[in-house]
Amino acid sequence: MDYVDGFVAAVPTANREVYRQHAEKAAAVFREHGALSVVECWGDDVPQGKLTSFPMAVQCQPDETVVFSWITWPSRQVRDEGMRRVMADPRVQPDVNPMPFDGKRLIYGGFQMIVTA
Repeated sequence: MDYVDGFVAAVPTANREVYRQHAEKAAAVFREHGALSVVECWGDDVPQGKLTSFPMAVQCQPDETVVFSWITWPSRQVRDEGMRRVMADPRVQPDVNPMPFDGKRLIYGGFQMIVTA
């Protein structure tokens, strides 16, 4: 069964191109270690909510943009092994490919796919 890792982050709007380059480099590493696809989306219509919202969840500041991303894997087992290898890969270490956003406000989780259409 397919597996998905989902991510939401607040990225300084001025860092859009730096973020894109960071994500492109990381995507190649994820694919090499078993990911089927990596999708990175720059917020375009992400309203502030009254109780909950993407901006509220990541404490998005006025000079930041919400980014929504996901990685698909063939299974949880492949994801667990692939993620272990990705985290050990020198190409994604902070000194080589630093995150151009505050990682403390990153939201992520793994999900079993139950419907695809």
